[in-house]
Amino acid sequence: MSYLNITHKNSVAIITLDLPGEKVNKLNESMMDEFSSFLDELESNNELKGAVLISGKKDNFIAGADIDMFQERDTAEEIEQLSKDGHKILNRIADFPKPIAVAVHGSCMGGGLELSLACHYRVCSDSSKTVFALPEVKLGLLPGTGGTQRLPRTIGLQKSLTYMLTGKNIYTRQAKKMGLVDEVTHKDAIETAAIKGINKIVEGKFSRKDKRSLTEKLLEGNPVGRKIIFSQARKKTAGQTKGNYPAPPKIIDAVEYGYKHGLEKGLENETVLFGALGATQESRNLVNLFFGMNASKKVPNPDLVKPVEKIGVLGAGLMGSGIAEVSMDKGGYRVLLKDQTIDQAAEGEKEIWKSLNEKAQKRIISEFERDKMASKITGVDSYDGFDSVDLVIEAVFEDLELKRTIVEQIESNASESTIFASNTSSLPISEIAKGAKRPENIIGMHYFSPVQKMPLLEIIATDQTADWVIQTAFQVGVNQGKNVIVVGDGPGFYTTRILAPYMNEALKLLEEGASIEFLDKIMKDWGFPVGPMALFDEVGIDVGAHVAETMSPMFAKRGVDTKNQAQELLDAGYKGRKNKRGMYKYASGKKKEVNTEIYKYFGGRNRTNPDKKTAQQRMALTMINEAAWCLEEGILKSPTDGDLGAILGLGFPPFLGGPFRYIDQTGVQDIIDQLNDFSDKFGIRFKPAEILTNYAKEAKQFYK
Repeated sequence: MSYLNITHKNSVAIITLDLPGEKVNKLNESMMDEFSSFLDELESNNELKGAVLISGKKDNFIAGADIDMFQERDTAEEIEQLSKDGHKILNRIADFPKPIAVAVHGSCMGGGLELSLACHYRVCSDSSKTVFALPEVKLGLLPGTGGTQRLPRTIGLQKSLTYMLTGKNIYTRQAKKMGLVDEVTHKDAIETAAIKGINKIVEGKFSRKDKRSLTEKLLEGNPVGRKIIFSQARKKTAGQTKGNYPAPPKIIDAVEYGYKHGLEKGLENETVLFGALGATQESRNLVNLFFGMNASKKVPNPDLVKPVEKIGVLGAGLMGSGIAEVSMDKGGYRVLLKDQTIDQAAEGEKEIWKSLNEKAQKRIISEFERDKMASKITGVDSYDGFDSVDLVIEAVFEDLELKRTIVEQIESNASESTIFASNTSSLPISEIAKGAKRPENIIGMHYFSPVQKMPLLEIIATDQTADWVIQTAFQVGVNQGKNVIVVGDGPGFYTTRILAPYMNEALKLLEEGASIEFLDKIMKDWGFPVGPMALFDEVGIDVGAHVAETMSPMFAKRGVDTKNQAQELLDAGYKGRKNKRGMYKYASGKKKEVNTEIYKYFGGRNRTNPDKKTAQQRMALTMINEAAWCLEEGILKSPTDGDLGAILGLGFPPFLGGPFRYIDQTGVQDIIDQLNDFSDKFGIRFKPAEILTNYAKEAKQFYK
């Protein structure tokens, strides 16, 4: 089947992009070949004035390049050639004697945006579904089909660096304002507008204005100003990436080279840098993460999924209102948001409205869309209406008896087919289900805060949870925009369980004399987005104390010291950011500062920092080893789930690929040797998981 469907209208070729058998369009080699043949025809057909590219997919123009093409190539030279092939066709479009326009509705990402930049007229719909981005940096790459050269020349140097270095989305209002698109109209009118654009160009009635501000023009318009911009970009990038990601500095290099040597040489240099980056281990890990994330959005057994139209969320606090928001916003579900009083439920509704209103003010959604979405949330203080709820998600305080009471209430007020999901972060689901009439309907759905931003949903299935319940919960998670993993039941499940020893080791190092700021800095240098001390404050020392209490019996069975130091801090009144007293002090309008009072609970104020690498490895390896224990015990179904959970839920450095890819790439025997050395020096908590020893004996890898 053909990728391109070509028709003619008013002497303009209409090319409808529709990749057979896929939900979204992707740039691949067959599409490039077809398009090249079409250009031959367009050039020779004197009856055609130009062409318009439009998508046949719902809410998608082009999702980007087909990442499978990268997987099939190993060397820098092979990947560079892939970029050169893309350049050949896009350069031909840019230099084509007849105008070519794009009519964009839906996501226009990566290679899709680069294709659009090569075209002569750009129209997009005013829909909130329409979004542009160059997200290659998230794959450890740079835009490889002209993006590093054409985007700066279209929207300006400073803006383009921001979007290429972060991979951030550009919405329609921003796109028009900065000159990324020439026209914004209703989605049903984009084809007509693009045809008119072709006619304007043919008649010599179109010219593109420079949308940059006067300051931008002055700074970007001379070598001295550009030198300052590039210098500041490098400085900021180095501070953010800690030198762990090679792509951002190469993006800056590519853009700077193009400004110094011109477009043609800039494009040639882009292909070389693209090839070099594509062959790095960091990029390979990020590409593997991309595939894992895509797989985590596909329900394993869709035939078992039962319809869900209405969701009940119990608890209108930060977590509850967040779950309600993504259920309504991404999932399109109707939601009953219940709390103990109607005022508390109204507070949750207020937070959701605030979030929606911010999107409306930024023109990401319309006011009509805002009002329509907000109407799907109903705040309540009773179980009236819960008889028609298909799924209940509780997000109440971490108290086992409270959760069991709520199970009983739901079973009395909802239907026999209603799924009950707990958002607990550590309590075993089987314990919550004890005494339930329908334990097969009970499951864990562990969200991460803030729910609107954190991509992971950890589903916890007990031995009694019905298969249809697991698959239905999975589908709900996907609809909420989450990457979903399914894990086995037990204290802490997977993510909380591997986080606990990592945080415990940080406290051990604190007790040995390390400073708070030292521990945070070295783990950020290692690649975590937040250090362990700051994380204690963000999660809440009270939560940490509860988790430690829940998980201590399990670790004690392995002979691990289970001293609950978080409880000691909690008893002294420290809760973290929530009461502005924790590892750091938080004063309104001031930068947080280290709370030296904490040191009296950890050996006194005199601090002596240990060897940086040893401290990093002690903390990291406790998490990595615990991940291996989870796979060994069947808590994890696969190494892929383990890597996804650690990266998306806990911030394990993405460029390292996750705990299991880290083991493979470091060498399992090297990991064992390091753990054994630490076990001799620091205690039995570093004893290697048996699965690691077995893999070393058999020379096995987790991914081969």
